[in-house]
Amino acid sequence: MQNTVDGFSYGLVTPVVAYLMACLGGALGLLCTGRSMLVAQSWRVGWLALGAAAIGSGIWTMHFVAMMGFSVEETPIHYDRGITFASLAVAIVMVGVGVFIVGYRGATGVALFTGGTITGLGIASMHYLGMAGMRLNGVLGYNTLTVTASVVIAVVAATAALWAAGQGRGFLWSIGASLVLGFAVSGMHYTGMAALRVHVHTSPHAPAGESPAALLAPLMIGPLLFLCLAGVVVMFDPLIVMGKPVWKPVERKPGIPAHPELEDTGRRTLLRSPERAGQRGYRTAQRR
Repeated sequence: MQNTVDGFSYGLVTPVVAYLMACLGGALGLLCTGRSMLVAQSWRVGWLALGAAAIGSGIWTMHFVAMMGFSVEETPIHYDRGITFASLAVAIVMVGVGVFIVGYRGATGVALFTGGTITGLGIASMHYLGMAGMRLNGVLGYNTLTVTASVVIAVVAATAALWAAGQGRGFLWSIGASLVLGFAVSGMHYTGMAALRVHVHTSPHAPAGESPAALLAPLMIGPLLFLCLAGVVVMFDPLIVMGKPVWKPVERKPGIPAHPELEDTGRRTLLRSPERAGQRGYRTAQRR
């Protein structure tokens, strides 16, 4: 027997909060990805990893906030803990692969297409793996055409977001891109939910697993705390807030050495990492 599916049990509360979670994770992730392109290779891995974890945690939190408003007539819904955790890992790992490709190869051409596709497939995989962790007295079925549309939305949204991150146009640009990304990810989620059909069994056996309130609320504490910590890291970094540094020629007086963190290339002055600054100072001392 096919039963009525309701994705808005709490009205607009869960969609709005879910959208805000997607925007938060997207904003932090895009800012970190853009920041990685302004630093030396030794620091790039850390910023890209932080960005991937922020985006993955944001879309995972968005999904399960939205799922707290999901209900099926005449059957309770429970969740499998292992599969629910696995969906978070899949989101972070696959988003990370896409982010690292763009972070090291640039947000253009084949690298952008490949990174955006992998990231989008990671978002879609997280969604459908999380749905596979649902336990209810019935069977889930999907409309193939609508599922395909949801995957396309995820890939296009991820590609556009990574392109925006690679432009390096500053704080407000990344925030605007995150609003678009949040809207697209939320749209992908509800498009995927529109493809769902639930066929409820007539047997009275209760499904195994944990209820949404018992499992999802405590489970979201970790990702939310991580997003808060990532936000602290981002907001205390001046290059993220102010964007790319402005290149200005440096006038030096005879006999006065350059600042240890600046390297004159003859045409412009580049801000270097502390490690390279220390190496330069060490070589200067040796020559003296």
